[in-house]
Parts: sequence; C-alpha cells; structure tokens
Amino acid sequence: MGEKLTPHVLGHFCASQLYENGMDLLAIQKVLRHSWIATTMRYVHVQQTRVEDAGVAGTERAAKRLEGLTR
Repeated sequence: MGEKLTPHVLGHFCASQLYENGMDLLAIQKVLRHSWIATTMRYVHVQQTRVEDAGVAGTERAAKRLEGLTR
C-alpha cells in the first residue's frame, strides 16, 4: 500500500519539487514559513546526483573567486 497523503507529506513533496526545479532553499523556507533553514533542508529530498552537482558547482565558484585574489 502507498503512503497516506497528508499535509506533512505534501509539504515534503512540494519542497522537493521546488528545489528540483531551481528554487533556492531560502525561497523555499519563506514559502513553507519555516523559522529555521535546517527545517527546510530536512523537507527537501533530492536525488544524489543533484547534491553532487551542487558540490561541484560550489567548488568551481570558490576556485574562480580565489583566482581573482592571487593575481
């Protein structure tokens, strides 16, 4: 049997879909009216590749910033 559709389950689903479609966590936090970003982070369920892609992109941004400092 499948899960029951409750407001809590719907919140997790909506948060995950918003994140998967490009909305950042701070915006999702505002939509869900969470006081703490940690709560929002627990609501978002993403595929592992999305997490890895975000890590690579963050590393690339940091490297570009450091390049500017070394010149």
